[in-house]
Amino acid sequence: MGGKRFAVLLCAEDSEYVIKMHGGYFGVFVRMLAEEGETWDVYRVASGEFPEDDETDTFDGFVITGSCNDAHGNDVWICKLLSLLKKLDSKKKKILGICFGHQILCRALGGKTGRAVSGWDIGITTINFSASSKLSSPVKTPAVLSVIECHRDEVKELPARAEVIAWSDKTGVEMFRCGDHIMGIQGHPEYTKDILFHLINRLLQRDFIVDSYADKIKASVEGTEPDREAWKKLCINFLKG
Repeated sequence: MGGKRFAVLLCAEDSEYVIKMHGGYFGVFVRMLAEEGETWDVYRVASGEFPEDDETDTFDGFVITGSCNDAHGNDVWICKLLSLLKKLDSKKKKILGICFGHQILCRALGGKTGRAVSGWDIGITTINFSASSKLSSPVKTPAVLSVIECHRDEVKELPARAEVIAWSDKTGVEMFRCGDHIMGIQGHPEYTKDILFHLINRLLQRDFIVDSYADKIKASVEGTEPDREAWKKLCINFLKG
């Protein structure tokens, strides 16, 4: 059994649409990150499904997804996830956190998260990499990359041993890393524009955003595409490098 093993810690409820079109959010991540010979498992942590302690040792890396929940919340599963992440950190397991995953990682390591002062950030955002960010080769990090964003919370204060590796006009911590085994990304490298539009419609239905804002976002992303291939390489390189 030479293949690597990875686990997706699913923090969101799959919508029927995403299940039908993409095989759920687990399917979206597997499509972006999985390569031949690997085993990918999913733990629906938002529904209370967690790996056992001895199971975690069998994995080479973990991916934490986005969520409708707040990373600063204290739901039972969120508290359980925080303690799991502390254990994985102590074992130096590779962990990639996306959106909510990025924020919960920050909190688990001693940082602070909360509502962004600037409100929702939805659409395609250009993020800038700090010149000092040592995102190990073979992926040469460009100075800027565009990514789909959909969040209203952010990292307010980084853990003491973390470093910011990317920022945007709206968000001070778009990416951070801790050592060589932990990386957080505020945006959604795994999203397609199709998923973004679906989410905008869901947010509208739930009255989280208003029609005029939704129309403005949709118009702003017309004719633009996120740098999905570059993100895919960057995430794979981190997780498996």
